[in-house]
Amino acid sequence: MSTQVDQRGNRSGTPGEAVAARSATGAGTPAGHGGRPAAPGTVRAALLVAEREVTTVVRTKSFLVSTAILLVGVLASIVVGSVLAGRDSDTRVAVVGAAAEALAGQDGFEAVDAADEAEARRLVENGDVRAAVVPAEGSPVGVRVLALDETPLDVVGVLSVAPEVELLEESDMNEGVRYLVSFGFGLVFLMSAAGFGSMIAQNTVTEKQSRIVEILLATVSARSLLAGKILGNSLLAFGQTAAIAAVAVIGLVVTGQDDLLGLIGAPVVWFVLFFLVGFVLLAAMFAAAASLVSRMEDVGSVMTPVIYLTMTPYFLVVFFNDNPTVLRVMSYVPFSAPVGMPVRLFLGEAAWWEPLVALALLVVAAVAVVALGAKVYERSLLKTGGRVTLREALRGS
Repeated sequence: MSTQVDQRGNRSGTPGEAVAARSATGAGTPAGHGGRPAAPGTVRAALLVAEREVTTVVRTKSFLVSTAILLVGVLASIVVGSVLAGRDSDTRVAVVGAAAEALAGQDGFEAVDAADEAEARRLVENGDVRAAVVPAEGSPVGVRVLALDETPLDVVGVLSVAPEVELLEESDMNEGVRYLVSFGFGLVFLMSAAGFGSMIAQNTVTEKQSRIVEILLATVSARSLLAGKILGNSLLAFGQTAAIAAVAVIGLVVTGQDDLLGLIGAPVVWFVLFFLVGFVLLAAMFAAAASLVSRMEDVGSVMTPVIYLTMTPYFLVVFFNDNPTVLRVMSYVPFSAPVGMPVRLFLGEAAWWEPLVALALLVVAAVAVVALGAKVYERSLLKTGGRVTLREALRGS
């Protein structure tokens, strides 16, 4: 069992070891009969475990560095996207004489004056402009377009006389923006849930393998230990997710993308709320599944179903973000609602009451899963040796 020595000479190890040490010495608890420290109550014990989970994680360099990299990556992606969008805004077109009037007032084009047709040809051949518009006697439109190796359809389009078009259903969402926002919601959920969920599983198996859990359970109940782990890691996950949302908002404001900020503001708030409840559900599953094994080598076999449930919303929203039926089903299934419903709110496809109903269903599912997970966790935590089956844990045999 590894321990560390701080600057004051104190030893510290896993969150469970720290809780066991504080509980064994009676820190923060009143004395009982005969001067023996009284065991902490259920709520006090859960808060103690949660405190140690949070303080132990935030003091690790790996967590701080990974969180910093994640936040910088979010900010960089917003800034780079804004710069690239600005570069692609105007198409350079050479114009000769009166031909410049054909592009006058057209958005998305930058007119480059050329002295004559020969200079315009040279600009096109050198790649300085995409095309050239020169006068043409006898032409119905009075101009001719010069291009290098393919027809510039955008230039031809603004020079042509097109009929009026009426769209029966207006498209309010750019496909690129739809994909990026859907991808962002799915990726943040996947990284945070899988990262902190795996941390819960690893700590659970480590405490069980090192037998430190036996000392813990002599002072606090298994349910208090589970509640503390879920609460502590939920706070960490919520904090990281809120930080990502804050950095994204700052990045959009700094780059002048206030219009997009107005679209994603409310969906981001709902995403944070759905994520908090959804993570509690998944955290209970990670802890319960990890309690079934006693060795780190066996963690993968029990974690696979939970990992699949965590990854599924990400792949669904990436591949089916343009499918209203799939998104509607996702928004009401507890495991995928934290991603599906915010995406639907962003796209404007959800009524005002739908997130309330979906959140209520998610809360009910989370309560049920936590209760079931607590039963499995409590009945499997002290069983060492081979893997405990789920049926054995539920039966208590």
